[in-house]
Amino acid sequence: MAPNRFAAEFAALRANAPTLHAEGVAARRQRLAWLENWLTANRVAIQEALYQDFKKPPEETDLTEIWPSLTELRHAGRQLKKWLAPLAVGTPMALLGTRSWVQAEPKGVVLIIAPWNYPFYLALDPLASAIAAGNAVVVKPAEQTPATSALLRRLAEEVFRPDEVLVVEGGKEVASELLRLPWNHIFFTGSPQIGKIVMRAAAEHLSGVTLELGGKSPAIVDDTANLRDAAEKIVWGKFLNAGQTCVAPDYLLVQASVREALLVELRRAIGVFYGPDNEAIKASKSFARIVNAHHFTRLATLLEDAEARGATVAQGGSFDEAQCYLEPTILTDVPTGAAILEEEIFGPLLPVLTFERLPEAAAYINARLPPLAQYVFTTSPANRRYLLDTVAAGGAAVNETIIQLAHPDLPFGGVGNSGLGKAHGYAGFLAFSNEKAVLQQRVGFTGIKQFYPPYTGRVRRLLGLLLRYL
Repeated sequence: MAPNRFAAEFAALRANAPTLHAEGVAARRQRLAWLENWLTANRVAIQEALYQDFKKPPEETDLTEIWPSLTELRHAGRQLKKWLAPLAVGTPMALLGTRSWVQAEPKGVVLIIAPWNYPFYLALDPLASAIAAGNAVVVKPAEQTPATSALLRRLAEEVFRPDEVLVVEGGKEVASELLRLPWNHIFFTGSPQIGKIVMRAAAEHLSGVTLELGGKSPAIVDDTANLRDAAEKIVWGKFLNAGQTCVAPDYLLVQASVREALLVELRRAIGVFYGPDNEAIKASKSFARIVNAHHFTRLATLLEDAEARGATVAQGGSFDEAQCYLEPTILTDVPTGAAILEEEIFGPLLPVLTFERLPEAAAYINARLPPLAQYVFTTSPANRRYLLDTVAAGGAAVNETIIQLAHPDLPFGGVGNSGLGKAHGYAGFLAFSNEKAVLQQRVGFTGIKQFYPPYTGRVRRLLGLLLRYL
């Protein structure tokens, strides 16, 4: 096999890892503070990079890229002393005389592969966790968002030494080369298809993995829901970032008796947020664009396939290929077999399906791969409990969308096809840590000596007591 082009950089990171391992709370907090200060000082540069990459409104960059990054950094800094403190555990009677605890130690040298849809936040969030845990880090940004990728590289060069945090830019060939190295942990955010490639590469070195993937996240609206409130939250969550959000509502399941009323409210919310018609929405400074021509074509094909199969465009449907613009679009009467019901949409297309009773909705979701998020709109405690207890999902929000992602004390991640492992806050710190289990015995004493060979009748009698009572 040819030499790895990143072998020297990897060796430098590995050589520095023991130094980072030995650092305490103060040094790690300092690194987190350096990052926080850089973000605060470079707010405009971050906004400009995201706008350059796919015309993301500066306000959305503040809300969905900068604010959650700062939240994660500040939360980790405040909680780090607690996270690093040894966690005492109890002592079973059979081990009397010992004391035990769990202490977190860094995994070593870790790789973060960030996605293009939130290219700044989804690089910074795991980076904060990896630094808090005491690791040396390589970040591979998404090549689809080159302005943000270049900005992340500048961040690393201005804040860290290359044997602490290194940002490596490039496309698939760079990612493939990086995946050949023996990382202690790989944190990947992206599609399930690429996640499988990452997991296969990790298996070669038995590297740990965290996979933040995606899936078709449903929003369920029952006949008790406040329809105006639900519509506003669904429209915001779905069309934020032009629908290019891993936890965006992928489709709606609406109780049949309130479908028409909800559609009225959905149309109203789109008009209020983005404009009364296609031209106004297209000119709006509040609506982003699809990241590139490849993804625009993919979404246009999903829309055309649904219409060809008999789906009704209840709102929107216009597009401009030259601008990678796709109007916020609501589809009804989408037939089984339409590609839009089978693939994760990841764009501003919203199929609306109906159900008569809640078990129908739960059965529809559970017959498919577990989603990353589940959204429940109801004022009925019984309906809320039923849907949360019967539908499998990585996470959930009740009468809200998206913002569960921003809660630093809630572990974020999928289940099955939507992800492996958790991120954010303490869960993110643990993802990049080894939980070392420690047992300490008094010198010259151990109750287990009673069971040392030779295995006499006395030992056998003591074992009988052990098995019966302890």
